[in-house]
Parts: sequence; structure tokens; C-alpha cells
Amino acid sequence: MRRSLLIAGAILAFTCSAIFAQQVPAAADSSATPNAAIRPAPSAAQSVIRFEDASAKAHIDFVHSFGSAKLGSLLEGTGAGCVWFDYNNDGLPDLYVVNGRPLDDSMHPYPLQVKPDPLPHNHLYRNNGDGTFTDVTEKAGLAPDLYSMAVTAADYDNDGYVDLLVTGYGRAILYHNNGNGTFTDVTAKAGIKVDGWSISSTFLDYDRDGCVDIFIGRYVKFDPKYRAYYAADNYPGPLDYAGETNRLYHNNCDGTFTDVTDKSGIGAYVGRTMGVTAADFDGDGWDDIYVANDRTENFLFRNKHDGTFEEVGNDTGTAFGQNGESTSSMGPVFADFDGRGSLDLWVTDGHYNRLLRNTGKQGFDDIGATNGVSQANAQYVSWGTGVYDFDNDGYLDILIFHGGLIHLIPQEHTLFRGLGDGKFEDASREAGPVLNKRTVARGACFADYDNDGKVDAFLVNLGDKATLLHNTSTGTGHWLAIKMHGTKSNRDGIGAKVEVDAGGRHYIEERVAGSGYLSQNDDHLHFGLGSASIAEKIIVHWPSGREQTLANQPVDRVLTVVEPQ
Repeated sequence: MRRSLLIAGAILAFTCSAIFAQQVPAAADSSATPNAAIRPAPSAAQSVIRFEDASAKAHIDFVHSFGSAKLGSLLEGTGAGCVWFDYNNDGLPDLYVVNGRPLDDSMHPYPLQVKPDPLPHNHLYRNNGDGTFTDVTEKAGLAPDLYSMAVTAADYDNDGYVDLLVTGYGRAILYHNNGNGTFTDVTAKAGIKVDGWSISSTFLDYDRDGCVDIFIGRYVKFDPKYRAYYAADNYPGPLDYAGETNRLYHNNCDGTFTDVTDKSGIGAYVGRTMGVTAADFDGDGWDDIYVANDRTENFLFRNKHDGTFEEVGNDTGTAFGQNGESTSSMGPVFADFDGRGSLDLWVTDGHYNRLLRNTGKQGFDDIGATNGVSQANAQYVSWGTGVYDFDNDGYLDILIFHGGLIHLIPQEHTLFRGLGDGKFEDASREAGPVLNKRTVARGACFADYDNDGKVDAFLVNLGDKATLLHNTSTGTGHWLAIKMHGTKSNRDGIGAKVEVDAGGRHYIEERVAGSGYLSQNDDHLHFGLGSASIAEKIIVHWPSGREQTLANQPVDRVLTVVEPQ
């Protein structure tokens, strides 16, 4: 966000293990292809990416609240995110969406004269397995009295049930999954104490001890009484407030955490965090942390393997924008865009967006100006984003959601279809009316919620109804989804890298927690395989250091891989 910006509009170890898989047929039809000037005419082997608005059909009626009569502060304009996670272990991704709410009238320049009853709150939607969802928030105990911003999920105590971390204004809440459909607030018991404005977070096992640690980003030192701004600006921006430090909590593997912010070296850096993600960008087997900051240089914390980190954003070319400016960075995603076996970095922001190609020399080159994506997005403010092979043709695509920065200016959304070698074509307007519908987008999370092999999305719109985007792409290729189950490593397999060889192509993904803007995607690693009908080789590099190889695996299914004992 910027103060004054012109918005131009397995069980598998085969000693005594087994493979659990869910067979799902792949789509096989075809229709007209977008951008025929670039791509050839459609054929039986060529796909068309399309989405439809399935919100009503799915019985999801979430409305975001920023808590006041009209948009009037940085707190209200930041928005909210979501997470897909299987809270009841039925094999179906469920949806948790966080929400703002009215605070004390002194917190809002334009307070609501009549407060809604009940107050807006977060919602948990249970996946019924038939394309519909049931709101189970009250039963689950997941409607906190909190102006919520972001959410991430992980099984922090390795008990087999995924827990939740909700961040927001004034505090963060760690919820323990009780395994019976309910959650308990264990924040104090676990030793998590975050004051100020907590925002995006992520789980990672930075010391590889088999227990996931917690990184919590903080935005700015927000002062609701500050009113010194020009009316045309609408409200003070991030540079009108002092920046904040982020927090790192080490998991003690006994249900508690220790604050190691200063000990780790992370506490020495003051920023204005928006998005956070963690992955092994330099291929040394240890997860690093990327922090997307608002109007402050971005941070890349390289893991030094001894419990400490060094900040290398400037050295690696990830700190600033294409012109050396501090961008309004929003949603970071690590992904291998061109099949070279290293993780590149995609970051949405308030202007061009950035696609940073991993050079393999512990650095990145910004290729946004040459790949056809940045120029097309310059007219928008970009927030939630997902990098997936939406049509399973073997090339990663990019879906980006847009919306006004400090005004409620709705914008259409963009989809870029991957052409290989880090190149893309704009397929936005042919991808269905749901992308043409203008909204004020914020956080977005991704999952194949109906297990049909095609990745869907959920979008939180600022002060408005959310959107469930169902992937109805036609002529799609084969696919493989992999769910990790760690034993010596953390149970979620966070930090595990998976390589897949299929049809003469090589793919790599890492299991991460937080990704994009204020959100987290489903835990399945999704591989689009094009015409390949078998995965000849799968190599799993576990955080524990173990390496596991599987041969000749059938495709078009969900494969659960368990770390060998």
C-alpha cells in the first residue's frame, strides 16, 4: 500500500509401507483457445483455462468487514486472507477465512452508528465432498474477538491434526486442533506473545529438528488518532507510521515456543511487512525467509544453519523494484517457473509486480520486463496471487487479483498462461466472466477443493462478498497431487522438496506454509504433467536430510508419501 498513489485503473517407505491414493479422472474435452495469435488453434491436446463463480452453489456466503461506515484508515484498507486446510482429516480441504470487525469508535474515522449483531467474525467452512460447504465456525470455536488479518496452518505439535495461527491488530492467536472438530486457544500456554499489528506469518522448521517454528510479520506502529493528512489522500499511508520488527518463535517440541527474534538476528531489521513466505532458495537444504515490505526494501533472510539468519535482500537482487525503488510489495510466492530445478520468486505489488529468476548463484534477475507480465499489470494494484498449472499442460500459470489501494476502486483480475521458459501470455479475458467482474481484492488462497485435479481459488474482497472460483478448464492434461507425511521431519513435511520426472520433463516444488498475500494454500503439491501418463521418478528431499525415491507412479490421483523410518 502507498500513501499517495495514482491508481490507473508411503504410507510409502516400501519396507513395510503402503501408498494411499485417491483416483480422480482427468478432464479430456477442449474448446476455443485464448490469444490465437500466439498459440495455435485448439486441438484435443490443448487446454483452455476457465473459472466460474461457484460461491452460491457451494453455499459460501462470506462478507468481509473493515469495521466502519466507509474506508478511512490503513488498518481498514489492508484487508484479510484465508487458508485451505483439512481440519478433520477426511481428505477434503476445508476453508477458514478471517475478517475485520468494528472496534472502539475512536479507532475509526467513520465509525458505524449502529453496530451489526452479531458482529462480523472469522468463518470455518467444512467441505462436504459434494461441492458444497457447511459453516461450522461456532462449533469449532474459531470466531475470536479480534480484528483479524491473516492466517496460516500447520500441525505444530505433530499430533496428526492441523492447527491454526490467526494474526491481527493487537495480538496473534494460536489455535490447537483438538481432533474432534473443535479448537482451543493455546496462545498463552504456548508462549506466543505478539503485540502491535501482526500480519502475514508462516511456519517453517528453520533448525530441522522435526518441529515447525513460527515467523510472524508485523506491519507498522499504527496510531488511530493520527489525522494529519490531506483529504485527497483519503488516509495516512504506511510511511506516516514507524516501521516494526518481525518475530521468530522456536518450537520447543513440547507444545511451547521460545521467542528467538533477537538471538536469530531477525530482530535487527525494521520494516513494514505485508507478505511472508519461507523456502530453500539457495538449495542448501535449509529454509530461508522472504518478507515483502510496504514502501520499505524487502528482506531475504538466509538461514545460516546455526539458529541465526543473515539479511541478503540487497545482495541477491530481491530488496528493491525494477528501478531500484522500494515497492509496495504484497504477496510473495516461490516456484520453479522454467523447470531448472531452482526456486524463482514471484511478488505482487502496487505497480509492476516482480518475477525474479533464480540465477543459481545465490541471486536473482528481474525478468518481469521481458516476460509479458509486468507491463500488463502496471495499471493495477496487485494483492492475492497463486502460481499453479491451472490447465495441467506442464507449465505454471499465474493468477493475480487486483483492487484499489486507498480507495474502494474495483478492478478486474488477470490470468497469465505459462508458455515455458518463463514466458507468459495474457489469457485473462477469455478465462470466464468471474475474472472480468471488478472487485476490490485482497487475500486469496488456492486448493483443488473438489479433487477433480484442477486447482481452484478463494478470493477475499475488501468490504464485500468473497468469491469462490471453481476451475472449469477444458482439455486439461494429466496431473499428480502429493501430500507429505513426515516422521523424523515435521509431520506436515514443511520444507520438503519434491522432484518429479514425467514425459521427458522435470518438475520441482517445495512444501511451504504461508504464500501470497495474508493467506496459505492447501498442503498438496500439485504437478500438471501434460500428456505424461506416468511419473517415471519421484524424489523427495525431506527436511531431516533423508532422500526417498519412488518409481513409475500412476497419475491423475492424490498420492500420500510417508517419510521412511
